[in-house]
Amino acid sequence: MIQIGDKAPEVLGHDENGNEIRLSDFKGKKLVLYFYPKDMTSGCTAEACNLRDNIGALEAQGFAVLGASVDDAKSHQRFIAKHELPFHLIADTDKQLVEQFGVWGEKSMYGRKYFGTFRTTFIINEEGIVERIIGPKKIKTKDHAKQILEVGGWRLEI
Repeated sequence: MIQIGDKAPEVLGHDENGNEIRLSDFKGKKLVLYFYPKDMTSGCTAEACNLRDNIGALEAQGFAVLGASVDDAKSHQRFIAKHELPFHLIADTDKQLVEQFGVWGEKSMYGRKYFGTFRTTFIINEEGIVERIIGPKKIKTKDHAKQILEVGGWRLEI
């Protein structure tokens, strides 16, 4: 499980077009790596669209945005097209990245237990070090960009 102070892995996975995404692709930028459960669901759509709508403010502060879920590339392509997302989405179908970051585990809904992705955002600095983690209970999907931008210093928010 990746913690604050850890170096993020160099190879992050493959995007919606099958291109390999590497940490070094974001050198000199702070990276918002956000994990979400599923394309086209209400909470995940609200989060992605909030980041989309605030991409200018995020970029002005030196951030790049990258999403990740266990959905496949075709699902990501539809999600990006439907909502005009200006950032790439990692298709982590083998669950390697979600497990490496510690965001895959048992969940429960309406008494039914299943495995899935815990909505979690990692802020990675220009040197590739995790500086902040916003955990599932803290993320506000409709106001997530503001959460990322209004921090006075990095801190753990779980």
